[in-house]
Amino acid sequence: MPGHSVPQSEEGSGLPLRRLLLALGDPILDVAAAPDGLDVQVDNVVIIDPEDRVEAREGDLVLLIGVRGGAARRLVRALAAQGATAVAVKAGGHAPAEETIPPSGDARGRSRSGADELRTLRAEAQESGVALLAVRPEVRWDQLQSVCQSIVDDARLNTSEDLGEATGDLFSMAQTIAQLTGGLVSIEDSASRVLAYSSGAEVDELRRLSVLGRQGPESYLALLREWGVFTKLRAGEEVVRIEEHPDLGIRRRLAVGIHAGRQPLGAIWVQEGSQPLSQHAEEALLGAARTTALQMIRQRTQTSAGLRLREDLLSSLLEGRIDASALADTVEVHTERAALVAAFSLSHPASGEAEPEGADGERPDRPVRELRRRQLIDLVSVHTAAYRRSSLVTELDGRVYVLLPDLARTPGGDGWRGVEQSVLALTRKTVAAARAALGLRVQAAVGSLVERLRDVPESRAEADRVLDAMGRDLDGGTDWEVATISDVRSRVLISETLAHLRADPSLRDPRVSRLIEYDQAGGADLVHSLLAYLEAFGDARAAAERLHIHPNTLRYRVRRAASVSGIDLSDPGERLFTQLQLLMEQG
Repeated sequence: MPGHSVPQSEEGSGLPLRRLLLALGDPILDVAAAPDGLDVQVDNVVIIDPEDRVEAREGDLVLLIGVRGGAARRLVRALAAQGATAVAVKAGGHAPAEETIPPSGDARGRSRSGADELRTLRAEAQESGVALLAVRPEVRWDQLQSVCQSIVDDARLNTSEDLGEATGDLFSMAQTIAQLTGGLVSIEDSASRVLAYSSGAEVDELRRLSVLGRQGPESYLALLREWGVFTKLRAGEEVVRIEEHPDLGIRRRLAVGIHAGRQPLGAIWVQEGSQPLSQHAEEALLGAARTTALQMIRQRTQTSAGLRLREDLLSSLLEGRIDASALADTVEVHTERAALVAAFSLSHPASGEAEPEGADGERPDRPVRELRRRQLIDLVSVHTAAYRRSSLVTELDGRVYVLLPDLARTPGGDGWRGVEQSVLALTRKTVAAARAALGLRVQAAVGSLVERLRDVPESRAEADRVLDAMGRDLDGGTDWEVATISDVRSRVLISETLAHLRADPSLRDPRVSRLIEYDQAGGADLVHSLLAYLEAFGDARAAAERLHIHPNTLRYRVRRAASVSGIDLSDPGERLFTQLQLLMEQG
């Protein structure tokens, strides 16, 4: 019998595959291959099982049920030849019971077999020119078909709706640019209409009229044309300087054009207030123009969808859920060039700063946290886009990750070391700007450079290990801002060793536990004193200086700790494990 589907829609009335994936919300389909990108058209959703006659039309998304191995490869090839847009399969080690799984050994063997099968299908899809989607194991086929078809039908009904421009996020971006440049910002389209602007009271007459009228006064626009400003803005990415004209009520300004390729989309304007613009204002403007272009290129929902798709694809790659080619085909980066990942975390107020919300010690509510994370993403995006146009930024589990792809050795003898040093400098500058703008503690870790895009999950994992260790107080409260694995390797290894010890309750010395309980009950501060003594290699004076107490007091507490616990501090093994357990309990 033929594949199950709804009546075929007229050609071109569906939606791009990328919009379908975004409309599904939580990722239940991972992009395994996209040889023609994700802008291919989906007009219909069809289910084909082993008993069906293979029949697909141009624009079909085919849900391929219960077919594995060589049969699946042949079907993918046949469906591509018939014009199918995409094929969705379940291929992996966790397929549900109703799926046809060839007999095999243990679950690990099935997982390896499933991964091998998906790689084979991906290669076939790439060669055949059809998108391949990997369906999450827990997803039911009938529900997936129903939801996907509803999305396609809704798109068909709404193709003529004007959904408006993406100005919501532009106001957030304008405020971010204002913080980075120290000026008053407005974002305008190619017709000089004001789309968004930052807050601020030190406005000149021109800005006041532009904001109120949502467009610059014609007399001023004529002057800009006469001075050649618009010509320069349309020509490229160079920052244009407009000097102060007190007789016209115009303060000094910087401007930069916003472009999509060679097409001008608009401009960002920064007016100087009572204070000079920041030293790095021009660099910040360049990165902001590249980031803002993504938000202006389509209507509001389409723009937001495009940004979300880039973030979702990067998240999937960092988690190892998709092949690097799926990301590379969409954002036009190279799979065989070096790359690295940097991770940023946002937590407590920076030193000396008050908590903007929840100053009474309560954790800020979710909207406040979301706003801060969005601001951090904007800040990171602006700085990294200025460094490398192809940079990508996303958020995972409360951390912000940036991927820097297509890296090349620096000229001269520095090679890759020069690249890593420049990325470290970029990261330090970004962290400093984020701390200053947000008034919060920001830390960052830079993962090692990897040779191919497919290896970036390793760089991300290393950055996570470094950030995890930076967040633990193992060395007296060192406030790391930016680090690599080489900076904190011993700290990382100790931190992970302590995590293993903490996970196994049997790895406890009852004598150390007794000392901790005694200290908690009596407040004698024996634990901190003993730990400081052990970390100072038995140097009582150094330990006492660290704790700001007299050496004799320190010696007394150490003797008392040994007496209470029964630990033999002359035994190297007991000293070592005592120090580890005290660190473990402290963390």
